[in-house]
Amino acid sequence: MNTKALYAGSFDPLTLGHLDIIERASNIFDEVVVGVTINLEKKTMFTFEERMEMIKEVTKHLPNVSVQMCDGLLADFVNNNGFNVVVRGLRGVSDFDSEKQMAQLHQYLYRDKVETVFMMADSRYDFISSTMAKQVISLGGDGSMLVPPYILKTMKGKLGK
Repeated sequence: MNTKALYAGSFDPLTLGHLDIIERASNIFDEVVVGVTINLEKKTMFTFEERMEMIKEVTKHLPNVSVQMCDGLLADFVNNNGFNVVVRGLRGVSDFDSEKQMAQLHQYLYRDKVETVFMMADSRYDFISSTMAKQVISLGGDGSMLVPPYILKTMKGKLGK
């Protein structure tokens, strides 16, 4: 069976933790799609197009990874694009509670058998969030331990630093 996995998020910006999950998922699944979502509750630093382009750049070394726009209901995107796995990254216990509830809801919304796979963040990255990365880098801090080099350069350019 061919496994087609979706790893979805707003990725504003994509962090080293996100990239680690993508790289590890690409070693497990035949195809991994990074689905860039639009979260209306979040004020983003980067446009949708900028996020897509940055993710394509930092994942270009992974031949089985692609990047797609994932708008609307996640379950609809999964149903309409033939995914059989949804990957969710977990940084800690608090992530698990909310992610478990979301996975249980999605089980009712998926048309076909789709498994949610939780991947624990590598301990080097489990403290990193996109919000934290934006704060540290916008205030002039060293963001090299938070985001990939290309994204750090792009962020600094956008901030005029």
